[in-house]
Amino acid sequence: MSNERRGGSRRDQQGNQHGSQRGNQQGRPQGGKPGRQGGKPQGGKPGRPAGARGGAARTPANDRRRRPARPAEPPVDVHVEGGVRLQKVLAQAGLGSRRACEELIATGHVEVDGQIVTELGVRVDPATAVVHVDGLRIQLDQEKVTLALNKPLGVVSTMDDPKGRPTVADLVRNRDERLFHVGRLDADSEGLLLLTNDGELANRLSHPRYGIAKTYLVTVEGEVFPRICKQLVRGVELEDGVAKMDSVHVVQQIDDLAMLEVVLHEGRNRIVRRMFEAVGHPVTRLVRTRIGPIPLGDLKPGRTRVLGRTELGTLMSAVDL
Repeated sequence: MSNERRGGSRRDQQGNQHGSQRGNQQGRPQGGKPGRQGGKPQGGKPGRPAGARGGAARTPANDRRRRPARPAEPPVDVHVEGGVRLQKVLAQAGLGSRRACEELIATGHVEVDGQIVTELGVRVDPATAVVHVDGLRIQLDQEKVTLALNKPLGVVSTMDDPKGRPTVADLVRNRDERLFHVGRLDADSEGLLLLTNDGELANRLSHPRYGIAKTYLVTVEGEVFPRICKQLVRGVELEDGVAKMDSVHVVQQIDDLAMLEVVLHEGRNRIVRRMFEAVGHPVTRLVRTRIGPIPLGDLKPGRTRVLGRTELGTLMSAVDL
């Protein structure tokens, strides 16, 4: 064996001895793996300084700069002396038998005024309590009702018309509640309207802050090219300002008529018709098919249906109720 190789072996042995000594200095038993103290043995890559892995080492100064943990907020007492037991209120709202509602409460599915309630003895005031089950708002006031109506052609969106024209009030004369409509459809348009006696819900659905989208199926004159759809989404200048659609796509093109589905948040008078006229495609038929999460579905013209618990809860959630 050459002197060079023998010399290399001696250097390796010396390196191993040094590593063993360092391991012993750190309290490791002899014969174990060589310990690491700020780096690898001589001849290797320089080691990482202690505390460098995962970020800077924690120091007392760093600890002093950390914000103290916020104390937990005390739970709010939602119990109303003299109120109605929560499980009875839920059962009356249609969530199942009283025993099933007790199970919902005990397993933490029910929230009252922002607080999870698991005690079966809690009483609430149905007129003022805000109750959610699995995040869905529950309407507790049995006197409040919300209807979906398929408005036919020729009917005006008002509860009273001085000109004697047919109104939506004529379509709900069999209801005892004092209802008012949410939004409008002109007499030449048809489709979904919502009627309710819940004033807060109606105000929020009409307020632009909540941005409730409305979907329409529109038939227009002429062939609608992709550039027209893009123009409607970018915005169209009208006499009362720029108006934009959220989405536009062609459903069907037959000869010189096109059927399109459009979605928009705008609530200005006759906005859909005016936008299509501005781009050279007059509307021949307009049907509103959805308001927020509520679809028109297969509801026949002139007929109504009461929104179910899930539909109503989803609608209320859409306007932060």
